[in-house]
Amino acid sequence: MGINRVSRADLKLGTLVPWDVYASNGMLLVRKGHLIANVNQIDYLVERGSYEDNSDAVAPAPAPQSVLRKLNTACVELQQALELVAARLAPNDTVRRLEEVALLVTQALDLSADVAVASILHNQQAAPYAVRHSVDTAVLAQLAARALRHDARAIFTTTLAALTMNVGMQEQHVRLQESRDKLSQQDLERVRQHPQRGAALLRHAGVTDPDWLACVLHHHENEDGSGYPVGKKGEDIPVGAKLIALADRYCARVVSRHYLQPLLPNAALRDILLEGRSVLDGQLAAVMIRELGIYPVGTWVKLLNGEVGVVSRKGLRSTMPHVESVIGPRGAPLSVFLQRDTRGELHAIREVLAAEQVLALGGEPLRMEQVWGRLARP
Repeated sequence: MGINRVSRADLKLGTLVPWDVYASNGMLLVRKGHLIANVNQIDYLVERGSYEDNSDAVAPAPAPQSVLRKLNTACVELQQALELVAARLAPNDTVRRLEEVALLVTQALDLSADVAVASILHNQQAAPYAVRHSVDTAVLAQLAARALRHDARAIFTTTLAALTMNVGMQEQHVRLQESRDKLSQQDLERVRQHPQRGAALLRHAGVTDPDWLACVLHHHENEDGSGYPVGKKGEDIPVGAKLIALADRYCARVVSRHYLQPLLPNAALRDILLEGRSVLDGQLAAVMIRELGIYPVGTWVKLLNGEVGVVSRKGLRSTMPHVESVIGPRGAPLSVFLQRDTRGELHAIREVLAAEQVLALGGEPLRMEQVWGRLARP
C-alpha cells in the first residue's frame, strides 16, 4: 500500500479511472469510475493527481448494486448541476459532474435494461418530473443508440445531451409542467427558444463537444422541417438528436401528471410509429419500438385467464413478454406473484391496463423490488 503519482501510462482515452484521484492538499479530483473523455483530463490528472495503491489490502465485499439507486442518484446529481448551469453559476468541474451522471445511467443499463425501462413507469415519485424526465429520456436514448451499435463515445454523447436537453428552460420547467392554463405567447416563445438557450448555457458552463451541443440544439427538429429552432430536415438533423426526440416523446406521454392523463405504453408507441411517417425518423422509431417491445417492461396487462400482472422482462418475441401476475383470475391479490410466459395460450395478453384500473381491481401500489428483486431496491 502507498501513495503513487498518476502517470500517462495509467490513463487512456475512453477508459474509466481505476481509483479515486486526489490533489496534494487532499482534495478529491475525480472518483473511481470517471470516464476519460479527452486529453485535457489526462493532462490535468497527471499534473496534479495521486492515488492510493491498495493492491495488498483485502478488498471488502462489494455492496449489492441497484438500478434504481443509480438512477435516483443520477436524478439528485443532475438536478443540482442543471440548476447551477441555468443560473450561470456552474463551477469548473461541471462537465465532469455531468459525465458522472451519464456514467450512472450507463451503469444502470449495464445492470439491467429491463429494470431501467420499468422505472420509467414505476419510479416517478423519486424525483421532480423535470429532472426525472431527462434521466428517463437518457435511458431510452442510450438503449436505442446501443441497439444501433453506435461507438461508445457517440452513445455517451447522446446520453449527456438527453440529460441536458431542457436546461434552457430549467427555471420555467416546473411552472410550465404544472400549469393548467393555456400557455401564453411569451411562454410559447420560451419553449421554442429553449434549445438555443440550452446550448448557450452549456457552452458557458464549459461544454465544448460540438456533437453534444448539436444534439441539445436540434432535439426538437422534425423530419419534414416543421420543428424548431431552425427547421432542419431529415439527414441534416444529428442522429443523436433524433433518438433523444423519440425517447423524449415516449417518456412524456406515458408518465402521469396532475393535469394530464398518461397514455398506455402501447398506445404511446403506436403514436410514435404513426409520427414516423412524417415528423419522426421512421427507421429509428422502429428500432426503439423493437427494443421496448409492443408491451414495454413495466406495462400492466390482463391475461386471457383473467390474471392481472406487470410485464417483467422482454420475451423472444416483442408481442410475448414475461409477466408477473399480481391478481389472480378471480380478482384476489396474490400473496406470491406468479411468473407467466405469455407464449402459452392460457397466459396470452388480452389487454393493457392503466395503473388506476389495477388499483380499482383490488391491486396494491407496486414496489419494484417485489418483481425485480435487489436490482430494484430504492
